[in-house]
Amino acid sequence: MSPILVRPVREQLEHDRLIRLLHAKFRRKYEAGMNPGIEQNTPVGTGPAALFPDLVLCSPDRGHRFQSVIEVETGESVNHLEALAQWAHYARTRAAFHLYVPANMVDVARRLCEDNQIHVDELWSYHVVGDEPRFTLVFRNRDVAPTPRAPKSAARPIGKPAARPNGKPAPALKKAAAPSRPAAPPKKAAARPTKRVKIAKAKPGKRSPKR
Repeated sequence: MSPILVRPVREQLEHDRLIRLLHAKFRRKYEAGMNPGIEQNTPVGTGPAALFPDLVLCSPDRGHRFQSVIEVETGESVNHLEALAQWAHYARTRAAFHLYVPANMVDVARRLCEDNQIHVDELWSYHVVGDEPRFTLVFRNRDVAPTPRAPKSAARPIGKPAARPNGKPAPALKKAAAPSRPAAPPKKAAARPTKRVKIAKAKPGKRSPKR
C-alpha cells in the first residue's frame, strides 16, 4: 500500500483479496512474492531505495531474475500523486511493469501514464461479477525492443575505413595490386658480323722484287 494513501477499510480488503488471487495464479509459473497491505515481504532493490510493489514475479530458475512487478490500484488510488510516487519508480526497474486498475478508471490511468511519460508494459482492467473478479488485458506496449541481433555488415565505400568499437577508425584496406604480366624472356644479343679480311692476290706475270 502506498504510504501517501489511506484507503477505506472495505476498499483495502478488496484490494488485498485481488493481490492474493493474482499471487495464486502466477505462482504456478513464477516464483511469486506479494506485499499486501503494509507488509514488506518481497522487496525490489536493497537499502532505503527498496520498493515494495503489490506483486513481484521472478523466474523459477537458479538465477531468480526479476520478470515483472505488478501494482493493483483501486478507484481512490488512480491519481496523479500515486502515479509519480509509485508507478514512475516501478517503470524504471529491471522488470516489466504491469498495472491493474478498475474498469472505469482505464482512461484515467492511460492519461496519467502518457502525461508523466511512465512506461507501462501491460495495463489490465478488472471488475467484480458477484464475488469473482474478472481481469482483462487492455493495453500491451509494443515498443519493447526485441533481443538485439548482430547487425549484418553493410557495404562501405572503397577507401573509407570502418569504425572500430572503441571509436577509432580501422586502417583502410589497400587495393589489391593488378596482376603483373609475365616478364618477357631476355632477348639474345645479336651476333656481330665477322669481318672478312680480303687478301690481295698477286697478278700473274709480275713478281715481287727481291730484297
